[in-house]
Amino acid sequence: MEPNAYAKAGVDVDIEAQASRIMYEASKQTFANRDGRIGAVVTPFDDFAGLKMISVESLPRGSFMSVGFDTCGTKVEIAQRVGKHDTIAFDLFAMVCDDAVLRGGEPILVGTNLDIRSLGSDEKYLPIIRELAVGYVDAAREANVAIINGEIAQMGSLVCGWGEFPYHWGAACVWVARKEKLFTGEEIKKGDAVVILREDGFRTNGFSLVRSVFEKVHGAEWHNFKHGASTLGLLALTPAKIYSKFVVGLHGGFETEGSCEIHGVAHITGGGIPEKLGRVLRRSKLGANLQDLFGPAEIISHCQKLGGIADRDAYRAWNMGQGMMLITPEPDKVLAEAKAYGMEAQIAGEITGEPNITITSRGTETTGQKMVFDV
Repeated sequence: MEPNAYAKAGVDVDIEAQASRIMYEASKQTFANRDGRIGAVVTPFDDFAGLKMISVESLPRGSFMSVGFDTCGTKVEIAQRVGKHDTIAFDLFAMVCDDAVLRGGEPILVGTNLDIRSLGSDEKYLPIIRELAVGYVDAAREANVAIINGEIAQMGSLVCGWGEFPYHWGAACVWVARKEKLFTGEEIKKGDAVVILREDGFRTNGFSLVRSVFEKVHGAEWHNFKHGASTLGLLALTPAKIYSKFVVGLHGGFETEGSCEIHGVAHITGGGIPEKLGRVLRRSKLGANLQDLFGPAEIISHCQKLGGIADRDAYRAWNMGQGMMLITPEPDKVLAEAKAYGMEAQIAGEITGEPNITITSRGTETTGQKMVFDV
C-alpha cells in the first residue's frame, strides 16, 4: 500500500494504531488489580480508544483524591543503550505510585504518555512496544494499580536519545485517601524509629551524574563495558523497587485498616536522604540520627569511587541503598511485616529534637564518619 502524506512525513497512523492496541491489551490485564475495590475500571465497550472510568458515586464524606505526575527521567536512555525495555515501567510506576504513599494515600490508577521519535512505516519497532507492555503489566501488578489509559505520540526530531528508537515515558497516578489517614508531618514524634527499605540500584534519579562519570572514564559506549558478570549498562538499568503496595498494607488503604502505626514516609529519590527526609520532617521541626543505613548497591559504590564523588554529594544525588524510609513508633512490627512480605528492611536510627539530619556514611570516601544536613 502506498504510504499516505502523513506517513511520508514520518507518522504512520496505522502502525501507531497497532502499537496502541498492544499497550491497551496490556492495560486490560491490569484491570483485575482493582476489582471489587475503589479504582475498579468501568468500560462501557471494549476498545483501546473507548471510554474507561471509575465510579465515585458512593464515596463517603472525608474521602480525598489527588493525582501525581512524574517520568522515568533520563534512565530511559539506559534501556535504549542496552536494548532492554521490559523493566523501565518499574521505574515509571515507582516514581508515581510510591509518591502517593508518602502522603498517606493509596495509588489506584495510572495513565501514561509515551513520546517516541517515530514508529516508522512497518512493524520493526513493535517488538520494543511489546517489551514495554510486558513491564507495564508486571509493574502495575507490583503496585496494585490499574492502567486506565495510555497515549503514544510520534514526536519526530523533538525526541532524542540513544539508537534508532528513542523515547520518553511519563505518567500520572490517581490516589485516594481517608482524611484520618493523611500524613501532615505533625504525627511525627521525637523518639520514633526510622525503618529503611532496601533499594538495589540507582532507582530513577541521578543518571546525569552516572552517565557523566562512566562516559568520562569509558567513552561513549560505556554501557558495554564489562563489570563483574554483567555490564555497566545492565547494572545501571536495575529496575526500581515498588514499595507502595507494602506500605499501604502497613498504614492501611482507603478501604482497609493497617497493621502498624506509621507516622511518616519518605521516598528517597532526587536529592537523596537530605532532601526527601528533610521535606517530611520540616513541618514537625524535628530531625533524625541515621547511624545504621544500608550500604549502597555495588554499582553505586563503583560509580562513586570511579568519579571521585564526595560522600556528601553522593548522598544528595543517589539513594545510596535506601529507597524508602518509614517513621514509626512500632519498628518491630514493621520489621516483622517486611520479613513476611519479602522486603529487606532494618532500623536506621531515630527521630531527634534537633532540626537536622545526621548520616553515618556508608560511602566510599569517609565510611563511618558523620555528616550533618539542615532540615
